[in-house]
Amino acid sequence: VQLQASGGGLVQAGGSLRLSCAASGRTLTTYTVAWFRQAPGKEREFVAAKFRRAGTEYYVDSVKGRFTISRDSAKNTVYLQMSSLKPEDTAVYYCAADANLILGNIRQSKHYDYWGQGTLVTVSS
Repeated sequence: VQLQASGGGLVQAGGSLRLSCAASGRTLTTYTVAWFRQAPGKEREFVAAKFRRAGTEYYVDSVKGRFTISRDSAKNTVYLQMSSLKPEDTAVYYCAADANLILGNIRQSKHYDYWGQGTLVTVSS
């Protein structure tokens, strides 16, 4: 599976952005898909995921109610809709996918086999 992330940019605090992660090679419907982010000088952080079977969504507490992960099967694309953005959301955002990940590992980046190249989101205050 090849993943191509896009949609990052510069936005003012309180604004919105939608990130896209287009997949090729395999359909994502049988994969767990996720978004992680990495701010300068910090470790990569889990943001959101949609589990492959039930499609249940998981979010880090800091983005709950503001971010939404979704999947468009027809376009083989995963989205991260981000609203009410804050300066602390500034980071490079990465999409990831895995076909065999178990639910208990959904927040751990080391368990994802496939990664997009990252897209930079900058939120100005």
